[in-house]
Amino acid sequence: MDNVICKLRVGSKIFEILVDPEKALYYKQTKQGTISNIIAMDVIFLDSKKGIKASNDDIMKAFQTLDISIIAQKMIMHGEIEVPKKLRDKEHEEKIKQVVDFLSRNAIDPRTNRPHPITRIQAALEQTHINIKNKSVEEQINDILKELEKIIPIRIEVKKIKVSIPAVYTGKAYGILKDFNIQNEKWNEDGSLDCIVNIPAGLIMDFFDKLNGITHGAAMTEEMK
Repeated sequence: MDNVICKLRVGSKIFEILVDPEKALYYKQTKQGTISNIIAMDVIFLDSKKGIKASNDDIMKAFQTLDISIIAQKMIMHGEIEVPKKLRDKEHEEKIKQVVDFLSRNAIDPRTNRPHPITRIQAALEQTHINIKNKSVEEQINDILKELEKIIPIRIEVKKIKVSIPAVYTGKAYGILKDFNIQNEKWNEDGSLDCIVNIPAGLIMDFFDKLNGITHGAAMTEEMK
């Protein structure tokens, strides 16, 4: 696949690098890969199509370094990658598969308390015409369920988790909590946070992994019966 432009605006200037689109997207989503294998050349442009390179002065002012690996990493993670339609379609199909897989493992028909067949879930998704976004399943599953409920009776088994987060970690940890249904949110005088979070059963381990990673194991959790 041909290289594409990855661009990032810093101040009044837009910087560009040329990257392999598949490798760049994979790195952006997983942070796995080697920058030298992703970028096409060790050059930072102001306009790659015209061959206009950024000066060292402009690069230093924007990134405080001339290290191409550090700069490219920042541009890939925070910039805009021009994704070819063929790759966008492939990414979208993969995301739909992830949603279907999640629902087939975690959702039930409340009339029978049995899982929906995969074909029924796929058909219902097609009928809703919902825009499944290129982000994690947990970030959009509630919106997807609201649309699916208009087509088929569906429910996800939910676990109630009591969470206590020390003040030093509340800022970053709240970004994880807000992806779920937060109840009984209580901010304590010392800045710590106590709350109850409703989490789909199939996302429990991912939730614990992310929360423990951000709080370095300092968060206290308890499943409520």
